[in-house]
Amino acid sequence: METLSFAEKKKVRKPLLWIGMASMFMGFAGLTSGYIVSRKALLQEGLWVVFQLPQSFYYSTAVIVLSSLLLFMASKKISSTSSNEAAPYLFLALLCGIGFLYLQVRGWSELKESGVFFTGEGSFTAGSWVYAITFFHLLHLTAGLIVLIITSFRANLNKYSSDRRLGFDLAAQFWHFLGVVWIGLFLFLLFIR
Repeated sequence: METLSFAEKKKVRKPLLWIGMASMFMGFAGLTSGYIVSRKALLQEGLWVVFQLPQSFYYSTAVIVLSSLLLFMASKKISSTSSNEAAPYLFLALLCGIGFLYLQVRGWSELKESGVFFTGEGSFTAGSWVYAITFFHLLHLTAGLIVLIITSFRANLNKYSSDRRLGFDLAAQFWHFLGVVWIGLFLFLLFIR
C-alpha cells in the first residue's frame, strides 16, 4: 500500500478543509438570512421582541479570542523549537475551548432565566433564532474541540516540527475559522436586534 507524501497530503487536505469551512459558512449565512427575513416581517407587524444577550456570550467571545492567541503562540513554538514546547499552549487553547462551550451553555441558562425560551409557551421568534444560531455554532465547535484534543495529544508526542506541521496548521486554521465565525455571529446578534 502506497502512502502519500507530505506534499501530496497538503495538496489534498487543505482544499478539503476550505470546502468544509465554505459549506459551514453557507449554513451560517442561511441562518442569519432567515433571522433577517423573520425580523423584518415581524417588525412590520410590531411582533419582534428585543432582549439582551446573556453576559456569558460576552465572556465566551473573550475566551475564544484568547484560545486563538494561544494557538498562534503554539505555532511559533513549533516553528522555532518543537511541538513539546507548543503542547502547553495547545492544552491551554483546548481548556479555553471547553470554557467557551461551558459559557455558551451557561448563556442558554441565562436566556431561560430571563424568560427567553427556544420553543413552547412563552417563546418568541427572536429568542428561537438566537438558540438556533448559537446551537449550530456549538455543533461545529464540538468538532473543533475534538480536533484540538487530537492535536494536543500529538504535540505531547512531539509529532510536529517546523517542516512537519500540516495537522497542526489544519487544526489551527479550523479553530481560527470557528472563532471568526463566532465573533461575526455575536456582533450580528448584538447589533441586529
